[in-house]
Amino acid sequence: MADTKLVKVYLYTRFERLWHWFQALMIIILMITGFEVHGLYSLMGFEAAVEVHNFVGLFWLGSFAFFAFWLVITGEWKQYIPTTKKLFAVARYYAWGIFHGQDHPVQKSPGAKHNPLQRLAYLGISAMLLPVQMATGLLYYLYNSLGDVSLAPIAVIHTLAAYLLVNFLIIHVYMTTTGHSLFSHIKGMITGWEEIYDTTKIEDWETKATKKA
Repeated sequence: MADTKLVKVYLYTRFERLWHWFQALMIIILMITGFEVHGLYSLMGFEAAVEVHNFVGLFWLGSFAFFAFWLVITGEWKQYIPTTKKLFAVARYYAWGIFHGQDHPVQKSPGAKHNPLQRLAYLGISAMLLPVQMATGLLYYLYNSLGDVSLAPIAVIHTLAAYLLVNFLIIHVYMTTTGHSLFSHIKGMITGWEEIYDTTKIEDWETKATKKA
């Protein structure tokens, strides 16, 4: 899009940005303490790692429930509705086009912050992987009061979900570098403003976003 200028669009509210970074911090703490509990290394000691892991895990569970409530009351849940429109074009872009200087087939906008592939990924993470991780973690925490329940399958599922989250985190960090500049996506999640290619002459995104903010 050499002939198309970049314009600033206000995409992420203050709450969304705070939640994003706060959740990232909690996930990283849970990973560090969780893997220490499994004996991969020793940083704070087994007992301290268990206490921190349990506390942060329970706090994350409550925070996630509040975030889900926020999505419902604000209507932002619509951002995660899956769509097949341009899905294969986006997949082809990330698999081939991005390495050959092609333009992204889907531009972000306040009403569509995530492309079709992101919608599927975030929906899968938020609606399936995270609930499984939280549910098994809660069962693990309440194990002594559950009676005659086998801990082995709970532990296996919880650990597997943790490794899947690590995989997602690595991919997510890599994807933040695929904007028009190395740190443009990260900057957007810090300030709320992202630069996108102006593909329309009808709407003044910056003016609309400023009024909305």
